[in-house]
Amino acid sequence: MSSRPLLLSCEAIGKAFGTRSLFDDLSFGLFEGDQVGLVGPNGSGKSTLLKILAGVIPPDRGSRSLRGGVRIGYVAQDPTFPPGSRVDDVVLAGLTAVEEDDRPGHLALALGRAGFADGRAEVEALSGGWKKRLAIARELAAVPDILLMDEPTNHLDVEGILWLEDVLTEWARAFLIVSHDRYFLEHVATRMLELNRAYPDGLFQTDGRYSEFLARRDEFLRGQAAYQEALANTVRREIEWLRRGAKARSTKAKGRIKEAGRLIEELDDSRARAVGATAGIDFTASQRRTRRLLAARGVSKSLGGRRLVSDLDLVITPGTRVGLIGPNGSGKTTLLNVLAGVLAPDAGEIERADNLRIVRFAQERGGFDPGESLRRALAPEGDAVTWQGRSVHVASWAKRFLFRPEQLEVPVGRLSGGEQARILIARLMREPADLLILDEPTNDLDIPTLEVLEDSLAEFDGGLVLVTHDRFMLERVSTVILALDGAGGTATFADYTQWEAARIAPPPPARMLPSRAPERERGVRPPRLGYLEQREWDGMERAILDAERTVEDCRRALDDPAVASDPVALQARVAGLEVAEAEVDRLYARWAELDAKRA
Repeated sequence: MSSRPLLLSCEAIGKAFGTRSLFDDLSFGLFEGDQVGLVGPNGSGKSTLLKILAGVIPPDRGSRSLRGGVRIGYVAQDPTFPPGSRVDDVVLAGLTAVEEDDRPGHLALALGRAGFADGRAEVEALSGGWKKRLAIARELAAVPDILLMDEPTNHLDVEGILWLEDVLTEWARAFLIVSHDRYFLEHVATRMLELNRAYPDGLFQTDGRYSEFLARRDEFLRGQAAYQEALANTVRREIEWLRRGAKARSTKAKGRIKEAGRLIEELDDSRARAVGATAGIDFTASQRRTRRLLAARGVSKSLGGRRLVSDLDLVITPGTRVGLIGPNGSGKTTLLNVLAGVLAPDAGEIERADNLRIVRFAQERGGFDPGESLRRALAPEGDAVTWQGRSVHVASWAKRFLFRPEQLEVPVGRLSGGEQARILIARLMREPADLLILDEPTNDLDIPTLEVLEDSLAEFDGGLVLVTHDRFMLERVSTVILALDGAGGTATFADYTQWEAARIAPPPPARMLPSRAPERERGVRPPRLGYLEQREWDGMERAILDAERTVEDCRRALDDPAVASDPVALQARVAGLEVAEAEVDRLYARWAELDAKRA
């Protein structure tokens, strides 16, 4: 039992939809300081459990308890906003529990922290990533004691995910996050839960990072498999005894027969829980021998008067797997459309191999009729599909993508986001491809399915251009990273790790002023500094002191009561503080650079 205060707990809760039970008799608690990641296969009930914890829906059985005075913030997987609303209206609507005089300050700090420059921007004009940032900002503004988040990295670009990691690691009394982003979980979670009927209690819990959770889970499952094998041997002996005609004439014999029945039931239950399945994803390359599939030379593209790509050169051959990254709005989807031939470049040319077969996965996941049955979505032309030259019955095809037979007549609109993503992957798999162009295929997929998708992409013999926020997949699958900067610039990197190292500026030295030289050495100019650099070095101490005073002035300005009631002015001063702090960092980095030249 933790010595920290218990903030939220559930006791023996259960939830079912229709005749299907999601989970039963779940019990656990969230303590002050908990940083919890929650994982589990699609359909295990993670989102439902989060809604129960947030108080959005009640459990069918059991109880949820919230400590008095504890405030909960909840970010849904697909947050919604009032029609016609503006950014600051959305955040202010979440501040009903905050004193009215304090709301402007909360608003400005939340928008500044989330990176919103214009609080009056219309929400409908925001991209999916910025809408997700807005939903997070809305909850953070109220300073909740517990933050519950359902797939918060969906629709965020890599920069947005890194921003969210910083926000969470600097923040809060407790949070619980449902996520399939393995890098994200590794960086933010210090306790892991897995919701899965494979476990006797339906839940596996462990302290530590995601990597430690994997090791301990594997150890537990190996132990469970060994116990199941021993139990099977015991049951086998008991069944043989029963077959020899055991008679329940004595109390001892009656007890053994009863115990044999209990062991048989336990074994059946253990085997049922141990049954796990993963999607059978296997993209088929066309096996064409063409050495060069696509070559882009000097390609440039603008949209809405903004340059997205300038003078891009890119060659894709069989086995080339390009990971495309960049901020939201930097033009990743536009570049995919240019490469696919949907849009023409403004300048430059793209040479494609003759009869190049391109298979695309669109981020928007359009083409679904919500009323269409799963059967028709998987097999539009009958009760069978053709895959790799052979006919496969729709029931078998559905099973390959983890759908149950009774789901075949369910309307697509009632399926989860992860299930709809699997339908799209099933459609794409039927088409032999020279080049796969995949735009965010990982959204809503559970971790086992992600791993199978990674295996298939890593073994794909054709070319691949992949946009994904899943950094683990980028690292494992990509043979090259192409980064867009949002201003038309592009750069290539060998892998994701190299890109991340390049984007992080070297840390400034310890916050101390440059040491003064002894009196006898003053006035001696080190020969390695030029005239202008020496003058810069001589004035560095004064520049750093002045910059740090500016930071202090900005911080005092934030506390000015006259500004607290003016969200626009307060937001401007938050931005001014960020600029001043960045200047201090720049000066310290420059001081270190000059000092190294003097050595």
